[in-house]
Amino acid sequence: MIIEAILKINPNAQVSINADNINQITWHNGTTPIPKADIEAKMVEVQAEYDAKQYQRDRAAEYPSMADQLDDIYHNGIDAWKATIKTIKDKYPKE
Repeated sequence: MIIEAILKINPNAQVSINADNINQITWHNGTTPIPKADIEAKMVEVQAEYDAKQYQRDRAAEYPSMADQLDDIYHNGIDAWKATIKTIKDKYPKE
């Protein structure tokens, strides 16, 4: 998550991190170092964005495969397919 936070601040940053430790960042090729406090603040934002999309990951795990969904549409029609998808969306609502 450290590198993701750095790249959200500076998409062109060239950096490496030893042992996923914020105190062991090496800046490469003239990349201007970003203060540790700025990186930590951005990490909080990145985590919040990730947490806010938990419903998407939960839904994706339960949706039938595309092949199964197409088969459902073919055999049972769009309305039956919509009902199947709605059940999953209702189980994992956007928050």
